[in-house]
Amino acid sequence: MRTALPTFTGYRDLLGVVRQLSSLGGCAQPIRLEGQRTETDAFTGEILRELKSQELPAGHLLVRCGNRRTTRCPSCAELYRQDTYHLIAAGLRGGKTIPDQVATHPRVFATLTAPSYGPVHGRRVSGSARCRCGHTHTKDDPLLSTALDPERYDYTGAVLWNAHAPALWARFMLHLRRTIAAAVGVPQRLLSKVVRVSYAKVAEYQQRGLIHFHAVIRLDGRAGPYTPPPAWATPELLADAIRLAATRAHIEGPEANGRARSFVFGEQIDTRIIRSSAFQGGITITEGKVAGYVAKYATKGTEAATGTLDHRLKRITDLWFESLPEHAARMIRTAWALGTRDDLKHLNLRKWAHMLGFRGHFSTKTRAYSTTFGVLRAARAAWHRRHTPPPSPTTLVLAHWAYDGTGLTPDLGRLAALIHGGPTREQQVAADA
Repeated sequence: MRTALPTFTGYRDLLGVVRQLSSLGGCAQPIRLEGQRTETDAFTGEILRELKSQELPAGHLLVRCGNRRTTRCPSCAELYRQDTYHLIAAGLRGGKTIPDQVATHPRVFATLTAPSYGPVHGRRVSGSARCRCGHTHTKDDPLLSTALDPERYDYTGAVLWNAHAPALWARFMLHLRRTIAAAVGVPQRLLSKVVRVSYAKVAEYQQRGLIHFHAVIRLDGRAGPYTPPPAWATPELLADAIRLAATRAHIEGPEANGRARSFVFGEQIDTRIIRSSAFQGGITITEGKVAGYVAKYATKGTEAATGTLDHRLKRITDLWFESLPEHAARMIRTAWALGTRDDLKHLNLRKWAHMLGFRGHFSTKTRAYSTTFGVLRAARAAWHRRHTPPPSPTTLVLAHWAYDGTGLTPDLGRLAALIHGGPTREQQVAADA
């Protein structure tokens, strides 16, 4: 059976539309701009070249959306993932202005999780494949990691833990520096004169809707990655210090449901020393594996792990029109309800209800760890400029562009899917239903 091709009767220059869509590299939700760009001879005033949005084949200037979420734009998310990979890898093996000698510095891959806020459905309990509910769950069972007893599950504590997770990480880093200083007999205020702690981390949602952190933590000399750390700064010392600091880190929270809250990391604290066996196989934690692992989670949000939303709610009643697991919906409703409290206004829980209370950045690092996203993007833009004929030094360029919306019309969406080989928006909606 032959599939009927879409018609594009509204576009006179079909080949021009194809070229314009091809330049987007598969972006699913491009930004539409209207305006114009004019190149004029600065001496004679002659207009050399003029570009008007309404005269473009698609009727707008289209630029990539740059969204990091895979569910919103797979193409732009893949570019973000690649940038994250290079950022993490540069801090592990050098490159991108970072010296190669960082590969010899102590480096540990750490995972810090959230505590339990109630029993959830799982695949293994005490060595048995049977869950505590009495059933054996498959890997794709939607009940996995949802509350065994929703009425007794501490949704308030779970949402508040997510909201305080960035502050808890900051407290952990404070304890980490204190722990290292105490272990080697150096006053904490003088530790940076001897050794510096650098890190890059990403936040990931577990299926139960709670944040945990994956981080690459590195010890440098007093000048950061450009100087070696002291001989006593070993990977084993760093791993021990991470575990101890994670158990000591805690912050006080608000009173909720009749009791004062405090927040700590869960008992599952994993530290793995990163070996310098680069990108070889085996069971050791290598630089390549770590960079790829961290980059993968940099493009995921709540929707990837918990099946919840990838956009904000304007009204809680909008939740009625969303198809969500009840566990995620309860966390969203809890965050929305807590957002009315005056003592929790600073947490902006209604604004971040779709994120289950978490309001931090998904990917962060210390300044000295490696390069930045800005540097990587500037290098990419410079490459494009080198391969694009520049205007004459005597050319005056005037441009004015205004935002006119996001996304493609249905016809353009179908054509873009044909060009890049992906499903149309209608097909994707039908597949997700």
